[in-house]
Formats: sequence, C-alpha cells, structure tokens
Amino acid sequence: MTNPTEHALPANSMVESHEGDFGCTVMELRKLMELRSSDGIDQINVHYGGVTNLCSRLKTDPVEGLSGNPTDLEKRKQVFGQNFIPPKKPKTFLELVWEALQDVTLIILEIAAIISLVLSFYRPPGEENEQCGLPVSSPEDEGEAEAGWIEGAAILFSVIIVVLVTAFNDWSKEKQFRGLQNRIEKEQKFSVIRNGHIIQLPVAEIVVGDIAQIKYGDLLPADGILIQGNDLKIDESSLTGESDHVKKSLERDPMLLSGTHVMEGSGRMVVTAVGINSQTGIIFTLLGASEGEEEEKKKKGKKQGVPENRNKAKTQDGVALEIQPLNSQEGIDNEEKEKKVTKLPKKEKSVLQGKLTRLAVQIGKAGLLMSAITVLILILYFVIENFVIHRRPWLAECTPIYIQYFVKFFIIGITVLVVAVPEGLPLAVTISLAYSVKKMMKDNNLVRHLDACETMGNATAICSDKTGTLTMNRMTVVQAYIGDTHYHQIPSPDALVPKVLDLIVNGISINSAYTSKILPPEKEGGLPRQVGNKTECALLGFVTDLKQDYHAVRNEVPEEKLYKVYTFNSVRKSMSTVIEKPSGGYRMYSKGASEIILRKCNRILDKKGEVMPFKNKDRDEMVRTVIEPMASEGLRTICIAYRDFNDTEPTWDNENEILTELTCIAVVGIEDPVRPEVPEAIAKCKRAGITVRMVTGDNINTARAIATKCGIVTPGDDFLCLEGKEFNRLIRNEKGEVEQEKLDKIWPKLRVLARSSPTDKHTLVKGIIDSTVGEQRQVVAVTGDGTNDGPALKKADVGFAMGIAGTDVAKEASDIILTDDNFTSIVKAVMWGRNVYDSISKFLQFQLTVNVVAVIVAFTGACITQDSPLKAVQMLWVNLIMDTFASLALATEPPTESLLKRRPYGRNKPLISRTMMKNILGHAVYQLTVIFFLVFAGERFFDIDSGRKAPLHSPPSQHYTIIFNTFVLMQLFNEINSRKIHGERNVFAGIFRNLIFCSVVLGTFISQILIVEFGGKPFSCTKLTLSQWFWCLFIGIGELLWGQIISTIPTQSLKFLKEAGHGTTKEEITKDAEGLDEIDHAEMELRRGQILWFRGLNRIQTQIKVVKAFHSSLHESIQKPKNQNSIHNFMTHPEFAIDEEVPRTPLLDEHEEENLDNPTSGTRALLLDGEVTPYANKNNNAVDCSQVQIVASHSDSPLHSLETSV
Repeated sequence: MTNPTEHALPANSMVESHEGDFGCTVMELRKLMELRSSDGIDQINVHYGGVTNLCSRLKTDPVEGLSGNPTDLEKRKQVFGQNFIPPKKPKTFLELVWEALQDVTLIILEIAAIISLVLSFYRPPGEENEQCGLPVSSPEDEGEAEAGWIEGAAILFSVIIVVLVTAFNDWSKEKQFRGLQNRIEKEQKFSVIRNGHIIQLPVAEIVVGDIAQIKYGDLLPADGILIQGNDLKIDESSLTGESDHVKKSLERDPMLLSGTHVMEGSGRMVVTAVGINSQTGIIFTLLGASEGEEEEKKKKGKKQGVPENRNKAKTQDGVALEIQPLNSQEGIDNEEKEKKVTKLPKKEKSVLQGKLTRLAVQIGKAGLLMSAITVLILILYFVIENFVIHRRPWLAECTPIYIQYFVKFFIIGITVLVVAVPEGLPLAVTISLAYSVKKMMKDNNLVRHLDACETMGNATAICSDKTGTLTMNRMTVVQAYIGDTHYHQIPSPDALVPKVLDLIVNGISINSAYTSKILPPEKEGGLPRQVGNKTECALLGFVTDLKQDYHAVRNEVPEEKLYKVYTFNSVRKSMSTVIEKPSGGYRMYSKGASEIILRKCNRILDKKGEVMPFKNKDRDEMVRTVIEPMASEGLRTICIAYRDFNDTEPTWDNENEILTELTCIAVVGIEDPVRPEVPEAIAKCKRAGITVRMVTGDNINTARAIATKCGIVTPGDDFLCLEGKEFNRLIRNEKGEVEQEKLDKIWPKLRVLARSSPTDKHTLVKGIIDSTVGEQRQVVAVTGDGTNDGPALKKADVGFAMGIAGTDVAKEASDIILTDDNFTSIVKAVMWGRNVYDSISKFLQFQLTVNVVAVIVAFTGACITQDSPLKAVQMLWVNLIMDTFASLALATEPPTESLLKRRPYGRNKPLISRTMMKNILGHAVYQLTVIFFLVFAGERFFDIDSGRKAPLHSPPSQHYTIIFNTFVLMQLFNEINSRKIHGERNVFAGIFRNLIFCSVVLGTFISQILIVEFGGKPFSCTKLTLSQWFWCLFIGIGELLWGQIISTIPTQSLKFLKEAGHGTTKEEITKDAEGLDEIDHAEMELRRGQILWFRGLNRIQTQIKVVKAFHSSLHESIQKPKNQNSIHNFMTHPEFAIDEEVPRTPLLDEHEEENLDNPTSGTRALLLDGEVTPYANKNNNAVDCSQVQIVASHSDSPLHSLETSV
C-alpha cells in the first residue's frame, strides 16, 4: 500500500505494511488534527462516521481504553510513532570553549599575552654599538632574556585554564540539566485508561488510541479528540497566540492539541497523534529544519549559565517556547528554542553579572591608565637621560636599539596591566553559581534559571500560598454542622437520618472530580494516600469515616451519566454537578466555600431531614455561631447543598439562575495543619528583613488563624488582613483601574490577602514591584501551584512552583521548583542567594588587595629602580595560582545562619562596600610598607647581599627571594582575613566546615615552599635559611593581627572611602540600549571604551559629570521609576519607543510641590547625603502616613518603565 508518509516521515517508511491493520494512516490523522472547530467535526463525522467509529478504527474502547497488550502497544509505536520529541543535540565542548572565550577580561588578557609573546622573540640588530649609550641588557633583562617568552606563554596558559574550567562547568551544568530533564520526563505522568483501570503512565509511553483523562492544570502530552468533557476550557495561546480560553465540547470543538493547557474542567480524549506527528512535534521539526540559518544569529558571550526569557507566553512567536509537553519543567530545551525564535526580546544579564562586568572593566581601565603612565615615565626617563643630560645625537644606526628600549618599556607596561586585570573574577562567579545550584538541589530547590539563585538573596518580600506551602496539604474533616447540630468530632452514621446521610454521600461522591480518590496506605499503619484534589479527598475521607463507600456511588453513576458539570474555578469558588433522576427531572449537587454557597441557599435540612426555610437572619446566625468559630480555629469551611429541577429543563448556560435557591445539607470544617517547621522559618525571614505575605483563596478568618499560627501576623502588630473584594475596592478608581498611589498605601501593611483570585495575586505582586515607596525597589518572590498563578509567577522577580502539587503550567512559568513544596526551602534559597553574593565579595576583597599591591610594586619598581622587585614569572604565580585557587576556596564557602541576620542588600548596593574598601586599602598599606622596607633596607636587616644592583647573569639573590616569599605568605594569610567582609573579628569562624578552603591554603603553602627551595632560575629563587623562613612567616601572620587593628577602626569615621561596583543606573541602560538587541554590559562598556579612545578629553569630561551626578545620591535615591516593568516586558511591547535621549533633571515639578503641602502622601524625606531621615522605618514594613516625602518627577516617559536588571 503506497502512502504519502513515505516522503514526509522516513522513520515510518519501513513499517508501512502495518498501517493496513488500523483504519487510518499517520498522515490522515495528522491532517485531521490540523483542522479546527466545525471543520474538524465535519471531517470526523463525514470521513470517520463520528468519534466512536474513529475509536473502533483505532481499535480502542472509549470507556475501557486499550488492552495494554505489549505487542499491540509496540505495533502502535511502530505505525504511529513514539510520544517523544528528540531533543536538540547539546553544545559540544568546543562550542562552550568558544563561548567562554568571549569574556571581556579574557579578551584583554589574550591581546596582552600575544603582544608580549611576539615582542619577546624580537631581537633588533646593532646591539653592540657603543655610541648608542648604555648597554641594552639591564640586569633584570638579561636574567630573563631566555625566559622572556615564558611571560606571554604563562598568561595564555592562565587564560586556557580559566576557559577550560568555565567550559567544563557549563558542560557539566548542561549535562546536569539534561539528566534532570530525563528524570523529570520519567516522573511526568499522565492519567490514561487501560483495560478499564485508570493508571498513571509516563508521557513517553502514551500511544495513539490511548484514552487519556484530562483535568484542570494539565499540559496535554499529545493530540487527541474529545470523547466526553465537563465545562472544558483550554489555553491555546502557546500554539495560536490567542490569549482567550477556548471552550471545548463534542458539539463545538473537540480538537485537543499537545502543548496546550487545560485551564478549567475535565474530560476524556482519544489520542490521535504523538511525538513528531503531533502539532507540537511538527513545529519542532520545522524549527529543526531552519536551525542551520539560525545558528549564525545565536547570542554571543553567554558565559554565565542558562539564558532565559521570562515572558514566553506573551510573545506571538511563543510557539517554540510553551509547547513542550514532554520536558515541560526544564529550561534547557527552552534555551535552545529561544535562540532559534529570532524576534524574541533578549534578556539583560543578572544584577550580579552586570555589576561584575562593570567593575572588571573599571579595573581594566585603571590598569590601562597605570600601565600607560608607567610606559610614559620610562620613555621620558630614557629620553631625558640620553638626549638631554648626556647630549647624545640621534644616530640612524641606533634607531633599532632605541626601538628595543621602547619595546622593553612597553612589556613592563603590559605586565602592570596584566597584574591589574582580575582574571579570577569570571572563574569565581562560575564556581560560586555552579556550586550553589548543585547544593540547592539537596535543599529541595530545583533552579531553572541561574540568576534566580542570586536574585533570591536580595528578596525583600515573599508572597506565599497557604495550602501545601505553609500547611501540610493533608486535609481531613474534623467538624461538621448537620441538621441544626454542630458536631466537634465526626458523628457516627447512626446519629444521622438515613435520608440526610444519603444526600451527604451522593453530594460528595458524585460532585467531586472522579480523579480524586483515597488509596490504601503505602506502608502498613500509615495514613491513606490522597490522590487528586486534597479538599475533595478530605470530603471523600469524611464519607469513609461515616462508614459509607463512595466507589459504589460512582459505579452506579459513572462519569458518562453526569448530565452537566460546572467545574471549580477561581471565579465560581464552587463546583456543581447535575444528574438525571430516575423518576424524571434533574438534581444538582453543589459544594464550595461556605459563605458563597450559603448566600445561594434559601432552604436547609433540619434534624429530621425535613426542608426548612433559610432566611438572611438564619444565615447571619449560622455564620456567627458555626462558620466563624470553625474558621477562627484555622478550619476551611465547605458547604454541601443540592437543588431539584422537577419541571421543565432549565437553560443550563444561564449559571446565575441555576446556582440559586439551593438547599443546604451540611457544612464541614476541614483541617490542614501548619507544617511544624514553618513558624521558625517565618521568624528567620522577619530577622532577615523579608516580609512574608499570605495570599490564599480561603475565608479571612481561617487565613488569619493560620497566619497567626505561622507567625506571619503577631498580636499587637500594625497590619492589614483583607479579602480580595475589599482589596480591589481600596486600590481601584471609579473606572476600575488599579492606581499605584492607592496600592502604595495598602501593601506595606498588608500581611494576609484572603478570598483572593489569581488576578489579585498578580495585581499585588506587580504593585509591590512597581512601587516607589521606600529607599529600595522591592524584590518579590512568589509561590504558586495553580494554572492561574502563571502570570504572577512570571511577573515576580523569582517565581517558585510547587514540585508535588504544582500544575505543569505553574512549573513552566517558574524560576525555581520546590521539590518538597515546603516554605522552609524558600528560606534556604534566600540563604544560598545571599551566600553567592557574599562569596563574590570575599573573593573581590582578596583579589583587589593582591592587585593593588602588585600594581604599585611593579609601577614604583619600574620607575624608581628600573627593575621590578617581583619578576614576571613570580608575578604570574601570584596572579594565576592565587587567583584560581582563591576563587575556588572563597567561592565555595557554605552558607551560615548569620546570613539571615541582616537585611537584604538591595539592587543598587555596590559590590565593594566601604568596609571592604577599608580592608582592601588597609591591607595594601601594610603589605606595601613591608615590601618597600624589604626592598630598600632588607639587606641590612637580614645582613645579606643587596639584590638591587645585581650584576649581569648573577644567580637569584636571597634578598629578592625573601621579598617574593614574604609577599606570597602575606597574601596567604590575607586570604583567611578575606573570609569575613562585614568587619567581623573572628576570621576563623567555621573554617573547618569548608574543606576546599583548608586544602587550598595548605596546598598553596606547600607549593610555595617547593618553589622557593627548588624553583631555581625559572622562578628567580634561591634557598632560604630556617630563620629567614620564620621571619617571612612572622610577617605573614602579621596580616592577621593587622586585620584586627583594621576592624577596630570604625568605617563611619573614614568619610573619604568610596564604594565601587554599583549596578547600572537606569538612564545609562536606556541610552546605551538603543539599537542593541541584548543588553550586555560588557558590550556596552567596550563601546564606551572605543568612544573614549576616539573622543578623548571630551568624553572624560562627560564621564566626570556623570560620576558627580552619580555621587549626589539625593537624585539617585529620589528618582525611582514609576512603572518598573521588567526589562523583558519593555522589549516585548514595541509600542514603547525609547525617544528620550537625555535623562530628565530630577527637579520637583508643580504637582510634587503640592505633595509636600499634603503630608498624607505616605512617603518620606531624604537628606542631602542620601541618608534617610531619623523617622525612616527600620522594619521594612508599613511607612507611616504622616511622614513627608519628596517624590521624583512622575514622568510617564518610557525611561521610567525600565528596571536596573532582571
């Protein structure tokens, strides 16, 4: 049998013969799935004779499913393909090496090394000409003439090591992610009916012909056609770009596509296409085909781990991003796809990366300046000495020799530059992040986007769900109100009238998703397992406790017999199911939040099961005596009711008329105990300056009770607990729009938001992020598990999805997945985030001390004695080994609880604080004093020969060996000092917890002994006596004592100290981002560097102005953008054109002056030096409304919708 698939699907060509066994071919089914709504229905009815006939052609039963026979399953896989989309092949190691080579600091190093290497082999003629002045070979030059090339080679070698380590890190990270993905793929299961039983099957095992059960929150793993559906709504935006939810039903549109999300309802479908034949697979195949052209357009320089795009769902090109049913939870493939979808906005680097790149380039510029001055001084010294003092004529034959002098000076300049550039920096960052992510896995944090780890360290607010995160998500009914009686324990079935008991059992068994069920415990004596919706499981458990069997009821009324289902959603907050009564007419069972259902009840059952009228005053009485007492004990109250329709069939779509005039059967109180470890975790958050807010769909009394148990609210605090309705009333104007000003009065005090919808959650998160109240922009983390939490998770700075209870949609939108759904894991993430930041700062403190000292020693040595006290190879040992090892030692410090005892740093805090600057300069002073003393007076002190004016080819002197040895030992002990950056005195605290640190310090010390004793001429070293060694050690240990002296000096008294390594200011990003598709600080800095060379002084003047403006922190602190959308949002919406080149002067405009007269504006004044006034709030919570504040110009210009960083 010939078939068009022969060309389209070569994978299936070998098994064409099998297709005769089934009533349709792969291509026919593929074509069928490309049709939509009425076209699809026509095709199914005309070509296949309806869905039931299609099922029989596919040899499957719509109720029983496939038999599960292995040979049948294998045949189906051969004919229709497997449900697996082959992933894009990972980057090769060489590609990763190439990416690592794009780093700015490394490029500077590479250029310096190549120049140095080329010049070391340059030997000009005419060396012996006496008339040309002094002999060319100066002492240090000859001594290292043979080893001249070593310097360049060693620099290149150091670059190679850094690149290989980085590439290896990236490679192992990618491998880790792939492994993770495979693990997740295996774990991702889907409900399928086989042989009449519902089983959880890994998605890769699903075959064409399977009957799959679909429910709210699912990400569909294959294409299929609906067989039976209840109120089913699908979000197809990932395929079509249409954001409206599409209603699916047998009459209207039964076509279900892989990669789409079930937003409401439930149902069953027959699988018609899997893997590369599904709609998702087809798009993937197309993407794969165009990969060749796209490869060239790939982003460059993405060194730092996994790139990400937070706004996947919002782009029309979202196709390749959201449709990943098989690997929906992991980022790796998303990255590959992102690179292929060209129009996507590219992301800005993370805050830390931005600060680091800027700092590295600043240090590079400083090094460049120092090396230029060195070269200039040496040339002037040479010219003045030869042509002015000695009055020698310039002879033509001497020109090559003069050039050689200048080349030598240039090499010295390059050495200074090389020493200045901190090449250990990229390595430290990579090691620190990779180490943290690996360790966070053990702490139940599955990091999907690397920079989320570091952002979490700056978090100032956490908006957490209640159920499952703060509580155990193990729900049980503990109280009930049935027939005028409030039972504080579960009643015995005999105490209830049979008629009422029957209504309770049916009302619960039928009116709950048939996927919710209670299974026997896994271990003997354990608790029964709850599968599906936990609230429904609690109700089913209540039925079991009443000694009844819900299975029997469900068998009697299978899902097909349900006449109409109104599934639970966040708007209805209730669920109703209609069944046909045997005697004619219909009965509707309803359940939902008690205050919502009771409002719709006008009758209630009494003790005898008789129907009684239920008036408003009865309802108020019931709320007061039953519901509020239950809620104040932290119980969730659910009302069960019913309604009979005996006359004509009503219009089922008219929901408001159907869901009214109900008869209340019972109200039950469901307990979900607080996780025992949560109160302590929340107390830690409070100490750490993080405000925890609970956002829940529960009743306000229940929410307040749980919040009090957790410690989110404490009696006596000034806080707000609001319901969603009240919250919206307070923050919206007459037109129903959210006003930021109104929201700013609410959120600082808000601690509990009850009865909230996902939209409220998104509004709150957006409002807090966009707020300009307080000195810092808030960094918000959000937890979510439901499908509708997607927007809030995406909007938040860090989105946490629940690994167990979370829907696929929530996981897709998140940055970190909590594999244990536990709030304490979020606190661990905060700890790790802060630790990353501190590790980098520790390394910087150490690194910059080495750099400052080495540069000054090389500079003064070259200028004064024309002979560097530290030789090139020694310098490289210090530079390369100390850097690489130190980054390993300091970047792997494990986090401690003390990290949670300080407030968050905030986005604009510089990397190098004033305390760190004090340490860097303080230790530099000690080291320079020691080294210059040894250079100029060391020979007298030790009574040895001076090494300063050593004759040609002389062996290495003890004098200079002592200098080198002392220098290295001082760095070694300063490495211990660098373990603390906040001025702590005990630098040894917890040192043995970090084995890497101990082994690095010990290893470096042993290596130093070997170099000094056996290094010989290559290292310009000679053996030292024991007493000399002890002196070197003594001076080194002096570093620790000096550190104690430095920490006694209060930082406040050193007003002259400046901070360094700030975040990028908003105006800078805006101006430099024009025309750039990726905001990469490194590229920006390079562009600025080029302008610097071309425009010279003019540009430097401009920079001085910028620096001055920058330091007048009045403007800085005042001018906060009004609408800080994430940078991705900004670039996703092309209608925001950046038309303002010049940042507006932050002066007060008229309407702010009015604000000053109006003290209720809820803000605060700032003093000129950027300090907050004494009444500024210390606790990061509510800002007192009586405080006055100066507000920056509320410009609505697009400039103000940028954010410093992700």
